[in-house]
This record gives sequence, C-alpha cells and structure tokens, in this order.
Amino acid sequence: MLKPDYPIVTGRLVLRPFRPEDLDALNSFQSRADVARYLYWGPRSRAESAAALAKRVHSSTVSDEGQFLAVAVELTETGQLIGDLTLEYVSAEHRQGEIGFVFHPDHHGRGLALEAAGELLRLGFEELGLHRIVGRCDGRNQASSALMERLGMRREAHLRENEMVKGVWTDELVYAVLEDEWRLARS
Repeated sequence: MLKPDYPIVTGRLVLRPFRPEDLDALNSFQSRADVARYLYWGPRSRAESAAALAKRVHSSTVSDEGQFLAVAVELTETGQLIGDLTLEYVSAEHRQGEIGFVFHPDHHGRGLALEAAGELLRLGFEELGLHRIVGRCDGRNQASSALMERLGMRREAHLRENEMVKGVWTDELVYAVLEDEWRLARS
C-alpha cells in the first residue's frame, strides 16, 4: 500500500493530494491545445477537467494493482498548481508501475518537472516497493522523452506507428528504470 505522508516538500515544490478547489488551475493547462497535443485527450472543457479532477481527488493513495496515485504539484513560493503527476500500480506480482506527468507550459524549462517526477519515482520504489517503473510518450514529444532520460530512465522501445491517436498514426517511446539502477544513481 502507498499512502504518502503529505505534503511532500522539495526545494521548490509541494506535492499533495488534489482538492476540488483545484479545478480552475487544472483546467488552465488541461484546456490548452499545446498541452494536449501529444496526449490521448484533446483540450478539455471545464466540465471534462472537473470529471478528471473528481477521479484525482479520490486517488491520493494506492492499495491494489490497477489503481493510480494522483499528485498535485504546486509552487512553494506562490501555492499555484502547476502540474499533475500519476503513478499507476500496474502489477503487484511483478512489482511494476508506470509514471505520467503533465505540467503547465509557463513552468517548462526550469527543472520543476524533474524535481517532482523524481519524487514520484522515490514513492514508487521506496514506499510502494516497485521493482520497475516505466514511462511512455508520443514519439514526437521531445520534452517528455528528455525528462525521462534526465530521470535516469533508459529507452527500451521505439514502437513505430503503433497507435492511432487523434486520427494520426503515432510512434510510442517506452522508458524504464529498475529499482537497483535508481538507487545506484542516487548514491
């Protein structure tokens, strides 16, 4: 079971459960075409963000495979919600998980996603006891692939035109890191 000791405070960020009052801030980036460009969903209306938020509000802990942990990322200095992290518990038997992240573009390029996603890996390995964590992204999403590489994840696959997304055949990149690799990189 994963029940993080919230809030999790890093150098510049606070990671916490989502709250109903996060709707405006969450929709401020989920509604943007540049954010949704490489995601499975398009720009979200306020109602669509509200539905997504409702799921996240009830996903602050993980007890069974198939569940996901949803973590809100806010700037310490302003309290502004700037990111959305997920950690899915894919398999208890194989101790595997999958991470995901979406950040407001106004906060790209400052290492904030790296700082937050690094904590997500820590939660997966140290608190949930995972052996392997993967991350996937659209092959065109250079920012996400670069982030996963900076997190110490290695590219394991480049799947050519494996999915039809928004009417276009897209490539998918698969990254992963093992617990022992992660621990070694941190020492």
